[in-house]
Amino acid sequence: MEVAAGSQARTPFDKGRDIYNYRCYFCHGYAGDGQTLAATYLEPKPRNFTATALSELSRERMILSVTHGRAGTAMKSFKEMLSAEEVALVVDFVRQAFMSENRLNTRYHTAGNGWPDHERFRIAYPFANGELALDLPLEALTAEQRQGRELFMSSCITCHDRARVADEGDAWDARATSYPRGSYSHRNPDAISSATPYSVHDKVPEVEGLTLQQQQGEVIYQGNCEFCHAADGTGKNWIGSFIEPNARDLTDPDAMAGMTTARLVEVIRNGLPGTTMSAWKNVLKPHEIEAVAAYVMRVFVPRATADSDE
Repeated sequence: MEVAAGSQARTPFDKGRDIYNYRCYFCHGYAGDGQTLAATYLEPKPRNFTATALSELSRERMILSVTHGRAGTAMKSFKEMLSAEEVALVVDFVRQAFMSENRLNTRYHTAGNGWPDHERFRIAYPFANGELALDLPLEALTAEQRQGRELFMSSCITCHDRARVADEGDAWDARATSYPRGSYSHRNPDAISSATPYSVHDKVPEVEGLTLQQQQGEVIYQGNCEFCHAADGTGKNWIGSFIEPNARDLTDPDAMAGMTTARLVEVIRNGLPGTTMSAWKNVLKPHEIEAVAAYVMRVFVPRATADSDE
């Protein structure tokens, strides 16, 4: 039995849901189905718990996966962030809510959450629920649908990511991923597209005189690495600020103290254990890794640090 809103006596289910909604939704989705923007970048894809039977995945295995991660996947270890009790709580929530009872999980469009008249956004619903693809040609839409799409793009996309698209594009194409968290408020949802404090970090630095290698590195970085480290290298986009430990600020003299091109190549190639910095040696070719390192050292790493490698 779930406790009414505002009650202090929170059940283990409620506590598990809180952990899931903070730590796990980004890849697995609030609905537990793994249909997220992050999933389009990942291979293998995050598990769809709603399509996983209890008999197929034991509680013990899930606890091990959350605690220690799963090699060869984006499932990282949470042992430094969650206690054993919290791991058990979130696993039990997933097993009950998604694998057993197929619950809806969390409703957000309520008056208490700042949506006193959610029906006024009805014309945007077809794009939010995937009924209409977001990239349909405008000429294929009715006047009301075009208005709905515009409303979706200005007010709904912050939480609904990019909704459904007909053309997924290349797996490693850059995509809009900087969505507000924490200080963000949707009390005035019509203005949220300009309210995010993270968007400034999605702007690609304009640097003249890049070598051909650095230009290649820019393309690869902005198509892959900016997802966590931000287009401006600060790691202060929404995703970089969300993951723990936070994505490294490549422009911070302290964080990059002693960094050399050779060391950076090694980090990109083999990753950093205990962080979300995974190994790229099976994704990028050696010369591509070297190009990314050259770009980062030229554009982001403070000159005082970079000079030590010259």
